[in-house]
Amino acid sequence: MNHNNDTERERDYYRALCNDLGGQLLKIRDEHTRAMAGVRRARMTAALIRRLYHLDHVNLDVANLARVFLETALNALTVECAALFRLDDNGHGFRLLHAIGFTPPAEGILADVRAPAGFHFHSSASAEDEFSAELKRLADAPFHLWAYDAGTGTALYFGNREEDLQLRQRFDAADAEAIEAALDVFINVAERKRVERQLVHDAFHDGLTGLPNRALFIEHLDQAMRRSVRADGYVFSVLFLDLDRFKLVNDSLGHAAGDELLKAFAERLEQSTRPGDIVSRLGGDEFAVLADDLHNPDDAIHLAERIHNALQDPFDVDGQQVFSSASIGIAKSAERYKDGEDLLRDADIAMYSAKELGGASHRLFDSDMHVVMVSRLQLETDLRQALEREELRVAYQPIVELRNGQLRGFEALLRWRHPLKGSIRPREFISMAEETGLVVPIGRWLLWRVMSDLGEWLRDFPERAGMFVSLNVSDREFIQPEFAEIIDAALAEANVPAGALELELTERMLMHYSKLRSDTLPRLRERGISIAIDDFGTGYSSLSRLQRLPIDKLKIDQSFIRDMDRSEENYELVRTILAMGQSLGMRCVAEGVERREQYDQLRELNCDFAQGFFIAKPLAAHRVRTLLEIRETA
Repeated sequence: MNHNNDTERERDYYRALCNDLGGQLLKIRDEHTRAMAGVRRARMTAALIRRLYHLDHVNLDVANLARVFLETALNALTVECAALFRLDDNGHGFRLLHAIGFTPPAEGILADVRAPAGFHFHSSASAEDEFSAELKRLADAPFHLWAYDAGTGTALYFGNREEDLQLRQRFDAADAEAIEAALDVFINVAERKRVERQLVHDAFHDGLTGLPNRALFIEHLDQAMRRSVRADGYVFSVLFLDLDRFKLVNDSLGHAAGDELLKAFAERLEQSTRPGDIVSRLGGDEFAVLADDLHNPDDAIHLAERIHNALQDPFDVDGQQVFSSASIGIAKSAERYKDGEDLLRDADIAMYSAKELGGASHRLFDSDMHVVMVSRLQLETDLRQALEREELRVAYQPIVELRNGQLRGFEALLRWRHPLKGSIRPREFISMAEETGLVVPIGRWLLWRVMSDLGEWLRDFPERAGMFVSLNVSDREFIQPEFAEIIDAALAEANVPAGALELELTERMLMHYSKLRSDTLPRLRERGISIAIDDFGTGYSSLSRLQRLPIDKLKIDQSFIRDMDRSEENYELVRTILAMGQSLGMRCVAEGVERREQYDQLRELNCDFAQGFFIAKPLAAHRVRTLLEIRETA
């Protein structure tokens, strides 16, 4: 019996048995490892989800949200370093949101690296791309993994420095899947918070300028009022601003250009205020400034003056220079105010008072202004009804030719006979009509009324065939797209030749809005309608500009005529204006002639026409008919 062979067989048997048991043990160990990885992944994911969705109800910005996210993930994985990045705007690098366990770059960005796609699982033996190689260098972590979300450009990095087999095994495919799931949770919460912040921002900020809107301004104003109650000596003011003649810019250059002007105005306004002052766009072309914690009672006035100075330079709007000024009302904090709306209302009232001064000015609120504003509101209501009630009238002021004293035409003037207040001065309601837009329907009524009267006179007095009527046209009327067609219709209806109508336009409007000059004015002149500059000398005209304008007459403002016979300076001004007009081939009309001396001086200076009380006061239509029947000189 061979015992050696039996022993060898037993050894083979036990060897095979051990190998089989070892394989089963390895298999059990692998299954246990995978099971523990799954448990670890599930626990980590659950912890992150609970933590992050709890933060969904906490007011954290993205940076703090990233910090809490990394701390939670580090505790779940027991890793040494972590970082969260977001792709920068140009897509050439990653900006760091937060890092734990290593010192990030000083500028907070990894520049000039290739943007990763998807996620990659790395070990010390795997190939490294530029991004992971840079992180490895910064964190000194040969064992790491990272995930990347292409939709938001967010990248997550984890790393370990120890070369321990057990630690290395922590970073398996299950861990990578868990990291990717956690990153998705973070992105969802961060995006939701971003949307919420944007909604809140949009609710309290102006979409065009980015300034606080009326609701947020009132909130700041109410807070300032509460501080003024608690703190003795705390003083603040509100400045209410309205752009002068903004409607003209909006209508003539377009709404896009108007928006550009508003944005540029907002920037210049912010530059003019102090740090800590609240600048707001209330709506349209209305702005407000909360001048906080004033130490000197005149500080608010100084601020208004600084704003006026900042508006001296023109704005570049759609390639065109536009001058814009602002009317500013100031209301100071006081015990009588119960809420911010009342204070803002009084600043608004003061602003209207400044606008009545002609704009580009500021006024400090006083109680008398409130009484005036209430009366003004009632007058505005009455003006809206004046057309329907037939309270508006036309008066005609004769215009004579100075060379021979012959009556040559009339200037049509609008008059309002109020049923209770009697005659309302034009300067009280004309500016109101322009501000409210009522000047457009009133202007159309005036045009048709004047053309009707002129048509009757030309028909009944054929010997006056060369007679004309001069009609003032507001800026708002002139910029209407159908303005020329309205003129044509009125002339045709009344059977009046185009040469019998003269339109008076403001000097300021003609100087600043070239699009109107290059389109509407030539069309009117082609029809034979005469164009005159009204109140010449009060605007910004220059000889070079005047010679490019299709203008027939200059009407010299009465402020120059008033004292020309008593003031050498005024006399020289009138003489200069007349010389300018004559050199350009334009005829000149002197307004406001009230004395014989003025009349004679104008004749000596070869002025063409004159009008004023010395010649005749404005006449009703039936009185004009009587005057036309007189064939004598004026």
